Amino acid sequence: MLFTAANGNQRVGKAIKITTDHAQGSTETTGNPLDLAIAGDGYFKIQTAGGIRYTRAGEFSRDNQGQLTTPNGDPVLGLGGPVMINGKDFQIQPNGEVFVDGQLTNRLDVVTVNDKALLEKEGRNLFRLIGNGQEIAAEQATVKQGVVEKSNVNTVLEMTEMISLQRDFEAQQKLIRTIDDIDVEAIRKVGALTP
Repeated sequence: MLFTAANGNQRVGKAIKITTDHAQGSTETTGNPLDLAIAGDGYFKIQTAGGIRYTRAGEFSRDNQGQLTTPNGDPVLGLGGPVMINGKDFQIQPNGEVFVDGQLTNRLDVVTVNDKALLEKEGRNLFRLIGNGQEIAAEQATVKQGVVEKSNVNTVLEMTEMISLQRDFEAQQKLIRTIDDIDVEAIRKVGALTP
């Protein structure tokens, strides 16, 4: 009833919907060559036990076999399989090419998807494709080395939204209390009319 009265306002009652904002966040320079960020629309491909997953979180490390991995130990994928960094000096170019000791060894497989709504959040920083989701090469995206992407949350906007949501909740509570009071009064009056 409240949802109908609010003209389909997504924030009322059962109509609350959780969504993910895929917009790019601000970046921070770390100087760590294993930290990578994507400028533009794109995701790193990750090989997990559950299959291919996608992430924008580029705080990677190198395991004891020389693979570039996520903090969970899942390999980061390149066009030629997992990205290997077996050497002293490595650089990652803006187009994703991986050079180890001056030799081109792989290229990061940076992709985007045909519809962001078909990316389902899995865990803290991973997404998986669902339904008719298809990956597409992220031609316009560039990779930055020694940089990490931070959250894209606008704290001021979210606090304002939270205050507004709290007021909507309080209004709903007050309406329910008023209806309860009317019910109690109706029962009292009906009881007073009987002998």
